[in-house]
Amino acid sequence: MRKIASITILLLLLTVQALRATPETGGLGLVYLHSAKTLPKGYLEFFGHTRYFGKVANFGAGQKAYTLWNVRGMASFNYGINPHIEAALSPIFYQDTNRGDKAFNFIDDIFLSLKVGSYSGFESPFVYGGMLGIRLPTGRIHNIIYEPYSSEHISLGITGLLSYFRNVAFPEEGWSVHGNLGYWNHNDVGTNLAGHAEDPTPQSMTSEITGGAGIFFPAGSFDFSAEFNGRYFLTRPPATAYSREFVSYLTAGVYYKPYRYLTFEAALDIRFYSGDDLTEYETSGKNHLPAPPTKDFPNYPSWRGLLGVKIAILPTSLYKSEDALLRRTARDRRVILEKMLEEQKDPANAEAKLYRIRSERQKVEEELERLRKLLEAEKEKNKNP
Repeated sequence: MRKIASITILLLLLTVQALRATPETGGLGLVYLHSAKTLPKGYLEFFGHTRYFGKVANFGAGQKAYTLWNVRGMASFNYGINPHIEAALSPIFYQDTNRGDKAFNFIDDIFLSLKVGSYSGFESPFVYGGMLGIRLPTGRIHNIIYEPYSSEHISLGITGLLSYFRNVAFPEEGWSVHGNLGYWNHNDVGTNLAGHAEDPTPQSMTSEITGGAGIFFPAGSFDFSAEFNGRYFLTRPPATAYSREFVSYLTAGVYYKPYRYLTFEAALDIRFYSGDDLTEYETSGKNHLPAPPTKDFPNYPSWRGLLGVKIAILPTSLYKSEDALLRRTARDRRVILEKMLEEQKDPANAEAKLYRIRSERQKVEEELERLRKLLEAEKEKNKNP
């Protein structure tokens, strides 16, 4: 038994188990869906991205056409507080509004989130967790066309997370499936969305169900994902809200990771379904809410593009060689094995403990093989610079 522990301690075999994809509010997951795994303790990441949609407004012969753009820029800082808790600060630093004199917000709203996850049974491929979210209304203008519904009040959300990893020993090396189901309350009773006294206001809090499912495929330096996500209102916002219909999207993502600390991301959303436009652009005979420029414009974008980059800030060992990273993270495996050896002094449940030790030994052997291949590749690289 001590031999197993010694091999593990000396060869330093634990790898960082993380998806390369990144949700909008950072951390681990796909383009929109979150993984049930949290960032390891002490990890700090930055994720910046822009999401965009554009369509030509053509008014016919003799009239000037133009392109209407909806562009959003967002950043996120995510930190692993401990092995099961992750915190995130995610400001929208730019948002087209297509309303008012400036027609954009700088800064827009800010998201705060606390994720609890990385819970799993021993050797189980399933991982589960949950997330609490708060949206702070720091933007100048709310109720924005082509964006999810928002008001000038603080909104709250809770999301359940479930992930399945094909490769239990090395989750980042096998395909994985992720599902999210959430509830958001917009806390918007009495909010005047269009800014006119005669306009309708919410008489009850707007609430909605959000969620989806997706799959992640690792493929060396390039990874791929596909997901389905949607929003369903339990209580609709008032008639002067731009986004008050059900909507869902299919999303494809590709990720390029030239270094362990750097990932580039690109994604495309295709609208799968949206309900009929229920927004009332005129109230009391007056046009208080700017309507889409022409009738062929959708109430939700028919497509959206996304470009992003993720940079790992901490730990600095990510900027070092692969073997240095293995040396740093081996401490976690050492703690596990030492605890298992200590438990062996208790004869109770000996069969279950023996199974755990055998499983751990199998992991050690797999990691030894991984280290051997790494050293061989490094040797070959030095022979052929």
